[in-house]
This record gives sequence, structure tokens and C-alpha cells, in this order.
Amino acid sequence: MTSHFLDSPILRRSSSSSLPPTTRLTKFLNHPRNPSTPPLFPIKAAKRQNPSRGLQKQPNKDLSHILRTEAAINAIERKANSNKYKRLWPKAVLDALDEEIRENRWESALKIFSLLRKQHWYEPRCQTYTKLLVMLGKCRQPKQASLLFELIQSDGLQPTVDVYTALVSAYGLSGLLDEAFHTLDLMKSVSDCKPDVYTYSILINCCMKFRSFDLLKGLLAEMSYFGVECTAVTYNTIIDGYGKAKLFELMENSLMDMIESDACNPDVFTLNSFIGAYGYRGKIEEMEKWFDEFQIMGIRPDVKTFNILIKSYGKAGMYEKMGSVLEFMTKRFFSPTVVTFNIVIEVFGKSGNIEKMEEFFLKMKHQGMKPTAVTYCTLVSAYSKSGLLHRIDSVMRQVENSDVVLDTTFFNCILSAYGQAGEIRRMGELLLAMKERNCKMDKITLATLMQAYKKQGMIEAAEELEDKMISEEDNSVRMKLIGC
Repeated sequence: MTSHFLDSPILRRSSSSSLPPTTRLTKFLNHPRNPSTPPLFPIKAAKRQNPSRGLQKQPNKDLSHILRTEAAINAIERKANSNKYKRLWPKAVLDALDEEIRENRWESALKIFSLLRKQHWYEPRCQTYTKLLVMLGKCRQPKQASLLFELIQSDGLQPTVDVYTALVSAYGLSGLLDEAFHTLDLMKSVSDCKPDVYTYSILINCCMKFRSFDLLKGLLAEMSYFGVECTAVTYNTIIDGYGKAKLFELMENSLMDMIESDACNPDVFTLNSFIGAYGYRGKIEEMEKWFDEFQIMGIRPDVKTFNILIKSYGKAGMYEKMGSVLEFMTKRFFSPTVVTFNIVIEVFGKSGNIEKMEEFFLKMKHQGMKPTAVTYCTLVSAYSKSGLLHRIDSVMRQVENSDVVLDTTFFNCILSAYGQAGEIRRMGELLLAMKERNCKMDKITLATLMQAYKKQGMIEAAEELEDKMISEEDNSVRMKLIGC
């Protein structure tokens, strides 16, 4: 790669390309760019530390603070199951609640919230309800969100725009679009509680996520009627949704609408949506074309952009170009992140190139980056696919000696590998480990076990699991708010 990225051979288009040139972009080039507005909907997760910056030493006082905090939370949660603790120290209860919300531990958070409501000093606040509703939306717990919303009026509060918006999100993220639109109608019927651009953007995001594109036109018309202008976030949400649905013409039309709106301009999130839409579908020529178009618009790539390019070239088997992007990142001081290495490891793992996969895994650790649960899951999947079961045991030993936070998703990955190999005994050991770490089985866990049992002729055990799945679905219908 050359030092000038626009002339980079990995992204250069042939001058004889048959792709039509982008039109209506000159208006954008003649206007100064506004600072890019960060989107509301890119995937991001709250972490206690940023693994992409390599190994970070934490002072002993930080460790002791974490231990004290976890011990305090456990103590508060134990007291939440009793009715006799009504004069607890406010800071202890509120800090414990904030911590559980931040970590999306919704069951514990609701128990602590129930304890909070019993305190003699408790004053109900809409802000607390909003935080809980947002958490429940992230955790896909719409029924709990609905029950929590019912408590607001019993606490003597009038729901605010933020509360309604959080409830819309909780329904929408779980695919309950009818309930989300019903909540939107409730907002419009309440004085001083009209939906804003944030409310509409969240609902648009949910519609795009669940491919309900027929609802988009009505939402945009309603926004226009109420004088609510689309922001860059709104347009980026629409563009990203169309791209993921492979509706490329509609995606490009939305970009033109964004440019012609005069209210906002494309940014790096728009760029990433475009090249991801084409690149992940193997349309490498279109991906490279649009990369160049955004460069002409003055939109510079970020690390996520390069990660998308690496993954796209890797999926297409264009390993030389993938390596060129990595080389360019190094030359231009874009440090590869844990995500970058995870992508490369996944590419070689899926292609069956175990040697290359392990080479980058070692390189990742030599550069001081901590492997994550995603890294280990990728290794396990590759070893399972290649029939290298003994190496999965090595991965498990590494995990045991690390501080990686294991969740149900990780255990499901390992269970699947052992299930395909017919290792029922080891699956049982993993289930015990899940219980010890308070990782609850989900539908994927049960389905994986059922498949493994049936494969081994254990029909009775499989039928018991199937009954358990049906029983849990029935219980969810008769749900009440946890802790209340």
C-alpha cells in the first residue's frame, strides 16, 4: 500500500469500471462539514475496561474497590428477599442498583429496586424507571418492562417522554412492534409528552431490524407532519437497515435523501454501513467503489472501517488484500484492536487454516492484548469443525487461567462442540460449571442438549428437555415483576 490511501492498490477501481458514477454528490462537496453526530444505534457494549488497548495494570486499590463493591451488591441482594430491611443506607442501595443496571443484570436489578421502594427514605423518580426500562430493553425482557411501567402511576408519577421512549425501545427491540406503536400513540395522547426525534429514531431502528419496511414510510410522514426533522442518526439507521436487508437501491436512495436534506451530512457511520452492506455480501467491487466515493466526500475511515474491509476480503478469500489492509493500518498508526484480531482469527478458522489462525492468536497475545470470550469461542468452533477436540481442552485450560468473564453464549459454543463429538460426559461437566458461575441455560442450550441426546439415542432425556422448554414458555406467560 502507498502512503496516500486514495491511491491504495487494495481499493483502486479500474477506470473502465461498469458501475455507474455516483450522482448528486457535488452539492455535499461544496458545503463545509458539520462535526459528525455520534449515532444512537451502533452496536456497543459497556465494559469495565477496554481490551483493545492491550494489558492494562490495575492498582491494588482498584481491585479491592471491585471486591468491596461486589460484596456490597451481594449483601444488598440478599436483603432484597426480606421484608424487614427498610432503613438501609441510601448510598449502598443506590450504588448497588446502578452497578446491576450498568452490567445488565436485570433480575438482580429488579430485586434491588424492589428493596429500594421499601425504604422509608424512598422518593420515586422517573429517571430511575427510565434506566431500568432501558436495561430491560437491552436484555429483551418486554414483559418485565410492561409490568415495571404499571408501577409508575402507583408510585404517583406521570411518565415522561424518556420513560415512554424507553418502553417503546423495550417492546421494539424484542420485535413487539404492535405494542411499540401502541405506546407511541399513548405518548401522542398525553399533553407535554410528544414523541421527539429520539423516539422516532428508536422505532425506525426496530422496524429496520425486523424488516418491517412497510411501516417506515408512515413514520417518516408522521415526523414531517409534526415538524420532527430527521437527524444523521435517523438517516444512518435507515441506510444501515436497508444495507443489512440487501436492499441496495433503497440504501443509495436514502443516502441521496440525506445529502439533499440540508439538515445533516454523511459521516463515518454512513461510510461503514455502505461498505459493510456490500462487502459482507461479497460485492467487493461495489464496496471499493463506495469507499472511494466517501473519501472524495472528505469522510475519513476509522478502525471499524478497516475491520469491515478485513472481514469482507477474508470472507471473499482475498487474503492478500486482507493482509494489505493490516499492513496499511500499521503504517498509518491505526493500531489493530482485539476486534481486528478476532476477525482475522475467525476468517482463518472458518477456512480451516488452523496454522494461520493460531499464528494470529499468538501474535495477538504477544502484542499485549487479552483474548476475549469471543476469541475463545472462535478457536473452539474452528477446532470442532476440524475435528481437533483435544485442542478444545487446551483452550478451556487457558480460559480457566484467565480473567475472561464467561457467559451463557460461551458455554453454548463449547456445548455444541462437545455435542457434535458425542462427548455427553463433558457436556454434563460444562452444565455444572455453568451452574457454579450462575450462567442460566437458554433455549439454545436446551436445543443443543436435545440434539446431542437424540444423536446418542437418548430419546427419554431429549423428551424431558423438550418438556422443560414448553414449561418455561408457559411460565413466561404467567410472569410477575421480579422482586415485587
